[in-house]
Amino acid sequence: MPLKSPAALEFLQSRRSRPAKTLIAPAPNRSELIPLLKAAARSPDHGKLEPWRFVVLEKSAMPRLANLTEEAGRALNKSPEEIVKARSQFDLGHLAVAVVEVQKPSAKIPAVEQTYSAGAVCLALLNAALAAGWGANWLSGWQTHDRGFCEKALGLAENERVAGLIHIATESTAPPERPRPDVAALTKWVSE
Repeated sequence: MPLKSPAALEFLQSRRSRPAKTLIAPAPNRSELIPLLKAAARSPDHGKLEPWRFVVLEKSAMPRLANLTEEAGRALNKSPEEIVKARSQFDLGHLAVAVVEVQKPSAKIPAVEQTYSAGAVCLALLNAALAAGWGANWLSGWQTHDRGFCEKALGLAENERVAGLIHIATESTAPPERPRPDVAALTKWVSE
């Protein structure tokens, strides 16, 4: 039987992402980031396929990613406002981890379960960062769904896509609490 961890449960019941635009330096260094990546890698992974990988985007990579976002936005006929908003996560970013879904052929594990595993890794990394005292936010954006951007910016292969960009740095301001889902209204109990 697993040991009870009331502190962990309390953390999960009160966790709150920090808006990426409010994150400031410093960001975790490599030795501080590794334990967070290890925690994320313990996510459910039916079939032990490891259908994901990490691409760590350090501060020095952010200007290139911002420029590639702008280039992709122009090619996709995005409005100037859409381009500015999309590139801002890189213009303001200090460190982000791209969680890359890697679809692997499997007779037993459906593609959708591999997608779910990559999503679980995103949430686990986000929660690990928050539990370690960092500010963190899970973002994506139209550029992360654009094949050209993903190949140029992140070197993704044909069987890969971005599950999420987890921005991690220092929290500058605590976000206000927001309304939460009504669990009772979203829950159906089946007893027979």
